[in-house]
Amino acid sequence: MPIELHRIDDRLIHGQVVVGWGQPLELRFLVLVDDEVAASEWEQELYRMGVPPDMRVEFVSVAQAVERYERFAADPKPGMLLTGDIDTMARLCAAIPALRRVNLGGVHHRAGRAQKLRYIFLTGAEEAELRAMAASGVEISAQDLPAARVIPLDHILTGEAIA
Repeated sequence: MPIELHRIDDRLIHGQVVVGWGQPLELRFLVLVDDEVAASEWEQELYRMGVPPDMRVEFVSVAQAVERYERFAADPKPGMLLTGDIDTMARLCAAIPALRRVNLGGVHHRAGRAQKLRYIFLTGAEEAELRAMAASGVEISAQDLPAARVIPLDHILTGEAIA
């Protein structure tokens, strides 16, 4: 079974990912792609505390994710690939031709970002990066939970979808 969801969420592993998405999709593994977290046992232990015992979690760098993607996608159990920022997901999409759908799950407020949805705030550079990903054939949409409506990238960027 392929990876069920490729998600950008700056909070990484938290209740919405593990319970909100994990239970409905019956996820059995998470692949957290972050160069810094992949190099920090301490941070990995913190994130492991938020994962139930029946869910495997792997912490990998971008290079490791690219190298192991086919293995993750071939796992018979459903899983999620998770990044904490748009740039990391863009790097993955550029290197992995099979990665063609991305869920914007949480890109929260910080200086220089403008609100697009209640849970999506973007800088101009992040908007440009999302547009470039979409132009390369990646389908990008926002959805905070499986039962919520799917909001296409065009509606997010034009501000038509602020809720």
